[in-house]
Parts: sequence; C-alpha cells; structure tokens
Amino acid sequence: MVCVILADGFEEMEAIAPIDLLRRAGVEVITASIMPTRRVTGGHGISTEADALLADISGACEMVVLPGGLGCLENMQKSTALTEFLRAQDAAGAQLAAICAAPTHLSALGLLRGAHAVCYPDMKDALSDGKYCEDQSVVRDGRIITGEAAGSATEFALKLVEALRGWEASERVRKAIHFTSHTKGLD
Repeated sequence: MVCVILADGFEEMEAIAPIDLLRRAGVEVITASIMPTRRVTGGHGISTEADALLADISGACEMVVLPGGLGCLENMQKSTALTEFLRAQDAAGAQLAAICAAPTHLSALGLLRGAHAVCYPDMKDALSDGKYCEDQSVVRDGRIITGEAAGSATEFALKLVEALRGWEASERVRKAIHFTSHTKGLD
C-alpha cells in the first residue's frame, strides 16, 4: 500500500498526479489527512476528502508520498503524528517520496541521509542532509524519490510507478496518458 499524506495547503497537482497514476498502475493507494478531519483543502482552493485520518493508518507501507505546497509544509512541520509515522515507516523500510517543498521536511527530520535529491529550487538550501541535484526534475536515490515542483508532478508520479511496479508498468501508464517529457515549440 502507498500512503499519500494530505494537509491543508497541499499543491493539488503534486498529490493528485501520483494518486491517479499509481492507481492506473494497479497500486493500492490510500490518502491520509493529518488535519483534524478528512476534508482537506489544497493551496488553490480545491477541496478533497481523504480516505482516512493518519491515526487510522496502521502497519507498514510500501511507500509514503508527501506533496508540497507551503501551507502543507507548515502543517506537516507542526504534526508530531506525521513525524512519528514517517520515522516508523522509514524504519520499516518504506520508500519515501516527496515533491516541491516536501523534501525539505524529510531533510529536517534527517530522513534523506545524504541522498541525492531535488526540491523547489528556491528551497534547496533547506536540504541540509541531502545532496541537491542541479538541473534535475525527479531524482531517485535508493528508497528516496524527490521531485522539483508542480511542473514535474507527472514525471514524479511515473517514477513512483517505476519504483513500485517496474519500468514496463511505468511505460504502459505513460503511453496510456500520452505523456511526453518534451513540449513542441509554439513558433
């Protein structure tokens, strides 16, 4: 099972793209709110209902995914329950995935442990225990997968599929959604 963490202020693209593409690949995904209720509102006003509260999640996950968004980051930083959950999942061997502002939270908790990583470029100095990779939009280093920003949400999600189900599954999903990593010029 993959657990996608949701908190008020989450960047919608960075949460929904992984949920959608992982489910297309047949991965069991549960969304967990760290807020007092399952109703969570993204940074751009899009509300959603999480599948569960974080307190309802038990057992080991294959992967935990943290979307970014400054409001989400602030809520993650305040949540001792999330800190305990992330440390327990890390100790159990779960893969940890984070995008945009969220890799800085993993770093602050000491969970990057020197891994190569990316985050929102203006926040790269906050990757205190990771090695920031210039000019990368998604980086996988062992059990750590990080993404740069909302613009790399689909690429990030495909990397999560690859990490969990292999290259072929990731390619099937990529082709099914007609995703290409380059854009044709407008001239």
